[in-house]
Amino acid sequence: MRNGLFSLAILLLISAVGAAQQNAYTISDNVNLVVLDVSVRNPAGGYVTGLKKSNFRVFEDHTSRQISQFASVDTPVTVGLVVDNSGSMLHKRTEVIMAGLAFARQSNSQDDFFVVNFNNSIIRGLPEKTLFTDNLQALRNALFLGQPKGQTALYDAVAYSLKHLEFSRQERRALIVVSDGGDNVSHIRLAELMRLIEASRATVYTIGIFDPESKDLNPGVLRRFASVSGGEYVEPALDQVLPVFDKISREIRSRYTLAFEPDETNDKHTVRTVKVTAQENGRRFAVRTRTTYTIKPFSELLARQ
Repeated sequence: MRNGLFSLAILLLISAVGAAQQNAYTISDNVNLVVLDVSVRNPAGGYVTGLKKSNFRVFEDHTSRQISQFASVDTPVTVGLVVDNSGSMLHKRTEVIMAGLAFARQSNSQDDFFVVNFNNSIIRGLPEKTLFTDNLQALRNALFLGQPKGQTALYDAVAYSLKHLEFSRQERRALIVVSDGGDNVSHIRLAELMRLIEASRATVYTIGIFDPESKDLNPGVLRRFASVSGGEYVEPALDQVLPVFDKISREIRSRYTLAFEPDETNDKHTVRTVKVTAQENGRRFAVRTRTTYTIKPFSELLARQ
């Protein structure tokens, strides 16, 4: 995690892949833009679609910012499935894998996926030269790779997955993290990981599946990952994992993408709060997006790991 040569190699590869790929929809031509993935719900909890840019307002540190770019279509997304493969998952693994595959089946045909399994170490699910895939058999093989055993390197796995998302050709990016929140062998510290989440454009969804006998349960960490990134934390019973994945899929399909130019007059204030509101014909809606972001480039934080 702290090898400078490894970080440099990652940065060079990110640059090369990014230069080689072209997107049908691009919202980040201006590197100074802050890109927000936004969920809007009505009072009954249903997703609100069909809103226009004029229905939204964005605030950075309580100051209104102009929305410079806006999208409300079901644009493709890159999704990382980050799955706890420690010993505590032995009797839960099949349900999680089946839910993940069902999620992929109902995705946008242009979505990209990758898999990270983790226990004592991080295990890339896809073959070495395959960054992403939309092939269900490849995903199945990736999710079944390895046997549940050992301890839990949750923080390292999330950090690795955020870095891997930088290879993505898609502007919209998400992680779905399945774990009990416990961590006992990671090299990266929680504070460092939270800074990476703040700097990343990824929305992190967390699914807490708990073993009552485990001493390392930490649902609070999973809530923090989701809250700061604008995702959602869910704690389902084992037989409700499939509906939870279905719910996340519907939310991803229904989200808006907004972008604004941050205040650059105070570059020492690197961590900013952000708030988005939405209304239509006087009706206010519940909005969920990331609560903070950092103006430091993600690549700068990456180089420090």
